[in-house]
Amino acid sequence: MNAIPNVGMPLPVLPAAPGRAEAGEQAGSFKDVLLRSIHEVNAMQQDADRAVEQLATGGDVTTAEVLTAVQKADIAFRMMMQIRNKVVQAYQEIQNIRV
Repeated sequence: MNAIPNVGMPLPVLPAAPGRAEAGEQAGSFKDVLLRSIHEVNAMQQDADRAVEQLATGGDVTTAEVLTAVQKADIAFRMMMQIRNKVVQAYQEIQNIRV
């Protein structure tokens, strides 16, 4: 007798979230997703640079806005570096597979 109900029963299939593409359906390739992410990180860094420049030249920007822009760009860049490191690590592991 099973002490936990529904053990061994198949899990229900959840519907896809609204606005999300099904696997392989307009999702694009890994390369496209990676390139899009790199462009977004670059745009965040450029926005942060502009905010710092505006602050330095006396533009209409608060220090909180500048700090937020710089931190967002920093976090996004660090995330991209971690993704890069994992991709390189996976590539190296694949190279070490003996056929």
